[in-house]
Amino acid sequence: MSHKAGFVSIIGKPNVGKSTLMNALVGEKLSIITPKAQTTRHRILGIVNEEAYQIVFSDTPGIIKPKYELQDSMMGFVKSSLIDADLILFVTDVNEQHDENDVIEKIKDSSIPIIVLINKIDNATSEKVDEKINHWQQTLNPRQIFAISALEKYNLGGLLDTVLNYLPEHPPYYDKEDLTDRNQRFFVSEIIREKIFNNYQKEIPYSTEVIVTSYKEEEKITRISAEIIVERDSQKNILIGKGGASLKKVGMEARKDIEKFIGEKVFLETFVKVIPDWRTKKNYLKSFGYEN
Repeated sequence: MSHKAGFVSIIGKPNVGKSTLMNALVGEKLSIITPKAQTTRHRILGIVNEEAYQIVFSDTPGIIKPKYELQDSMMGFVKSSLIDADLILFVTDVNEQHDENDVIEKIKDSSIPIIVLINKIDNATSEKVDEKINHWQQTLNPRQIFAISALEKYNLGGLLDTVLNYLPEHPPYYDKEDLTDRNQRFFVSEIIREKIFNNYQKEIPYSTEVIVTSYKEEEKITRISAEIIVERDSQKNILIGKGGASLKKVGMEARKDIEKFIGEKVFLETFVKVIPDWRTKKNYLKSFGYEN
């Protein structure tokens, strides 16, 4: 019996619902989701395994014009996801304003098949959806266009079948039990980061990195220590809050989600550390996993 396997890169601008889409396609919450733009910073693989196929989806950071080293690395992840892709899923939002950018230029000239997904059509008129379909047909001339709602899982069944048509016959790239290429520590740090994005405003979420410094699995509990890195003392004070209340709230929310994710009781402690301007320093970015 033949077996299909391949890489599918999910790309688009910030806030178009790429992470919601990948979580829906994989059937697990692998990518964190917040209302703020640029929540995703890494390339995260989500693997769908069936007897006859393996689809390796790549969720990537939203496409932006980089302003500092961290954003350069994030855009590097987008570009690297196009190198091994058998198919590109270009996600756009039905309300998105169009501006041409270098990634659209890059995928226009690419030999990789493109499928355009017009997301968030839940409350859109059919005229609006038709207008977007025409725009993307002319702009990218994709193989197919789907109008979807990743949140409501609308029109995703047909999408999976279509994706399979573009995948080559190939043995599985990953073990058939694997759901992702990332380890538990990575997802713990992402869950904590999600809570920071949801609980703080302005520059705090964007100036923050989370590093799991200790992860000990004991018989009845998993003990986790994490460092929350910020760029300035003033950010540290805001993050901790009066009497430590703000940090405690983040820790409680994160612990509940981590327990749900790993299926074990968790003891979580968090510490805040200042590393001035870490987002612009290549040595720190490398040690935090932002390598292309």
